Amino acid sequence: MFGIDSEKLVILAIIAVVVLGPQRLPEYSRTLAKWARAARDYAKNAQSQLSEELGEEVDWRKLDPRQYDPRRIIREALLEDLTPEAATLQVGEAASVKTVTKLQAGESAPFDPEAT
Repeated sequence: MFGIDSEKLVILAIIAVVVLGPQRLPEYSRTLAKWARAARDYAKNAQSQLSEELGEEVDWRKLDPRQYDPRRIIREALLEDLTPEAATLQVGEAASVKTVTKLQAGESAPFDPEAT
């Protein structure tokens, strides 16, 4: 829950009892519970409204913003298979095929001085 361990939650509860006192603690806990319920209801309503507008078959994984994490994108790019069969690229209508070849040890990378 929010990255808080059970030990930290107990410590926070003890601090709340000491700071708020036993008289005000029930009032504050009811208010916190009401806010949590309102946030949960808001999230459910937003999700149902989004499902209604996008249609019944919604793939929530496609809408997950974590898929655009730059660290994940770079990790997947570095771990993808670079065999010549997997690295072919279809270009345009003519479907010319380019293959990626690995450089030998000590070989320099190709360089095009006219490239922009």
